[in-house]
Amino acid sequence: MSDVLTSEQRHKCMSHIRGRDTKPELIIRSWLHRHGYRFRIQCGHLPGKPDIVLKKHKLIIFVNGCYWHRHPGCKYTTTPATNAAFWEEKFTQNVERDKRNIEKLEGSGWNVLVIWECQVKDGSFEEILENYFAEHSRS
Repeated sequence: MSDVLTSEQRHKCMSHIRGRDTKPELIIRSWLHRHGYRFRIQCGHLPGKPDIVLKKHKLIIFVNGCYWHRHPGCKYTTTPATNAAFWEEKFTQNVERDKRNIEKLEGSGWNVLVIWECQVKDGSFEEILENYFAEHSRS
């Protein structure tokens, strides 16, 4: 199967993918704010440049796209048929980098939550956050 877009069209599409302030991030940030949690965003001094940092709670939240970060078993985790070897390598590097960053953060005493794009879409992220904050009571 070949790509239905030319390489120039594909390049233009891919260049418009946002790296920050994505819709899933905004939804989670809105939920946190409504529930009284204050946070910082895009903390570049921390490994992996976390999407959301709640310093008071020692919590880091990564809001990962299922496609780019390879959410296991997710229907959004597809691989392009064109140039498959390139994409497999790219995805493998992304997953390995994510794992290294999480290990560094946890080694520094942070709690790390990864919330997947599909969990934002189906609303299950709310239960994940509620459970986290219930277990780590507000202090």
